[in-house]
Amino acid sequence: MLSKNNVKFIKSLRLKKFRQKYNNFIVEGDKMVRELLEQRPGQAVAIYALEGWLSGVEEARAVPPEKRFCVSPAELKKISNLSTPNQVVAVAVIPEVKMEDVQPAGALSLYLDGIQDPGNFGTILRIADWFGISCVFSSPDCVDACHPKVIQATMGAFLRVSCIEMDITSILKLYPGLPVYGAVMDGEDVFRAGLDGARGLLVIGNEGRGITPEAERLLSHRISIPAAAHSRAESLNAAVAAGILCAVFRDRQGKVQID
Repeated sequence: MLSKNNVKFIKSLRLKKFRQKYNNFIVEGDKMVRELLEQRPGQAVAIYALEGWLSGVEEARAVPPEKRFCVSPAELKKISNLSTPNQVVAVAVIPEVKMEDVQPAGALSLYLDGIQDPGNFGTILRIADWFGISCVFSSPDCVDACHPKVIQATMGAFLRVSCIEMDITSILKLYPGLPVYGAVMDGEDVFRAGLDGARGLLVIGNEGRGITPEAERLLSHRISIPAAAHSRAESLNAAVAAGILCAVFRDRQGKVQID
């Protein structure tokens, strides 16, 4: 049976200030918790799961017995962020990412400039994972990378893509001369532009306002995704735009794979 303190603690991790205080975040659902236990077993510090899940998942033994809690469906619903809870909730340690581990100077990285929607942020991490982009930077005004809805939207990509909160000026001070790409209305057609898809920083702007003036001033390559001549759409969703741009950059590397 869950104690009131356990319920209070897990629910508190829905808020950024408590995630920062405890250095913990929530991972939910059979698929993602299994991936967490398989890929980063030491990162999980507690599991709250239905009896059938606990007894049937071998990887759960990576968590100490005193931190494996068997809960009822009603108790799971109390601590879940999902409208339909999916068997298990895990508490994990927020990973520490060091700049020397990500090596952005020699690869393509993303910079999320004020992304506010957790679904967009998580989907962009999933896109980065698909295209083999291992590092995503986020501006300080982005939604928190460990927000429960962000984690859910990544579909496990949070385990394979490193997220670092840092403003773009600081990144370029560390890596002077790094190419900076950004989609703007008056930019060059990305499908025709000459791109070095192997390295650089690709800026993805805010859902409503696009790239901030501060970041736009630092662009070395202004590109755009052209709309059809008869299109009446005003803009693209941030995650959709990120997917298109990442596909173009990967095509320039000649490594696109279609199953």
